Amino acid sequence: MNWRHKAFIQKFISVFPNHEKLNYIFQKRVTKAVFLDDQHFGWKVEHARDHIAYFNENGSPNAESKVVELGTGWYPIIPMLFFLTKTGKVMSYDIQNWMTKDNQLATIKKLKEWKDNGKLESYISDIDEANWKVLLDVLSNPEQYSFEDINQVIGLSIHLKDASQSGLKEDSIDFICSNNTFEHIYPGVLKSILSEFKRIIKPEGVMSHFIDMSDHFAHSDPSITIYNFLGFSKKQWDFIDNKIQPQNRLRFKDFISIYNDLGIPVTETETREGDLDALKRTKVHPEFAGYSAEELAISHCYIVSKI
Repeated sequence: MNWRHKAFIQKFISVFPNHEKLNYIFQKRVTKAVFLDDQHFGWKVEHARDHIAYFNENGSPNAESKVVELGTGWYPIIPMLFFLTKTGKVMSYDIQNWMTKDNQLATIKKLKEWKDNGKLESYISDIDEANWKVLLDVLSNPEQYSFEDINQVIGLSIHLKDASQSGLKEDSIDFICSNNTFEHIYPGVLKSILSEFKRIIKPEGVMSHFIDMSDHFAHSDPSITIYNFLGFSKKQWDFIDNKIQPQNRLRFKDFISIYNDLGIPVTETETREGDLDALKRTKVHPEFAGYSAEELAISHCYIVSKI
C-alpha cells in the first residue's frame, strides 16, 4: 500500500472517537498487518529469547519475578514465553488494549505449531513441560477459559494507563522490557516513562528495550526506503504523523542521550548498521545534518541496563 495513502487514512481516522478500533479494522482488512504470520511471530520469539537471555545474564529470574512490559500489543507472545520458561509474571502497560481471546488462542496455536515442527526449540530450549501442558489444556478447552482466565493462567496483567504513572512501589520490579515501542513515544513522554522505570526497578534490576528506528510506512510500501521519513522537516513530519501510530524519528544516539540525561546506565547495546546505500537514495533533510551517515543508518537496536 502506498505510504502516503496509509498516512492520510490514519491521519483521517485519528480525528474520530474510537479511532483505535477503526484503525484495527483498517489494519485487519486493508494492510493485513494484524495477522500472526510466521515472520512476525518469529520476530517476537526472537525478542523474547533475547530479553530472557539479557535477564539471565544480568539478573536472577524465576517464576515469581516481577516483570513490566511496555506496549501490550495484539498477541501475548512475550508474556507466554516468559510463562513457559518460568522467567516471571508480566505486568503489561499500554494506553489501549488490542488483545482479544481469539488472539490469545492464536498465539498458543502458533506456539504449538512451532514446537511440533521443532522450530521453537531453536529459539527457546528451556520450556517448562508442566506449564506447556497448561497452555495445551487452554487450547483444547477454550470454552472453559475467558480472556481474563487465560491472562491469569500465564501470569499476565494488563494495565491500561500511562506507564509514567504506573502506581507501582519504588524498587519493586525485577525486569522491564519493550519491543517496537520506544520509537512511537515522543521524547518528553519517553523521558517521563524512563524516569518512572528508574524509580520502580529494584537495585540490580535489569531493563532491555528493542527499538525499530526504521520508517514503519516502509514495512508496507517497498517503493520507499526505511529512511524515507528523514527527508522531512519537523514541521512537515508533524503534519504527516498521526496519533494512532506516531513515529518520533529518534536515532540511536538520541536514545543513548536520553539515558545519559536521566542517569540510567547503559550496560550493553546491540545495533544493526542499517543500509548506507538505501540512506544515500534518501534526500535527508538538513535538520538531520548533525548526524553522520553511520548514525542515521542504524535501523534497530537493543539497549540493556543493569541498575
